[in-house]
Amino acid sequence: MRRKIKISFLVFFVILGLSLALLLAYIQADARFIMPVKNASRNDYSQKSMGSPRVGHKHQGSDIFAKKGTPVLSATRGIVIYNGILKLGGKVVLVLGPDFKMYYFAHLDTIMTTKLHMVEVGEQIGEVGNTGNAKSTPAHLHFSIRNFFPYKQGSYEDPVPFLNKASRR
Repeated sequence: MRRKIKISFLVFFVILGLSLALLLAYIQADARFIMPVKNASRNDYSQKSMGSPRVGHKHQGSDIFAKKGTPVLSATRGIVIYNGILKLGGKVVLVLGPDFKMYYFAHLDTIMTTKLHMVEVGEQIGEVGNTGNAKSTPAHLHFSIRNFFPYKQGSYEDPVPFLNKASRR
């Protein structure tokens, strides 16, 4: 009986491992990066906002300003690992993309995706808004990139170099 249970667990973990390997291969197969706000340009975000002081924390990302309701697009291929409401970010979507990077889309007016959905580059995942701690600011997308593995405190990457090279849709 114990031997059957051990074999069942072994089979389960082998299948789980293969599934994760296939998922990562799928995500890595298309590592393109696009501007996450439709029709945004360099004029719509600051080149120097990463790390700027905020009340109780540092700004870990870039704010891309746009009209409320403007489509927010997945910047890369990946899997939605969270969508919901957070205190600071308001309505947010978190996508796990190539190279174990997490792409965080915050202050959305509307979320248009579901958890565990495989998103394609340029797929609409929401609309620009000013939810969370951005209620008193003009509508914008707070966009940040964080390393998932290895996960450590302060593992945010400045998204501006990615945004500057991003293709537009």
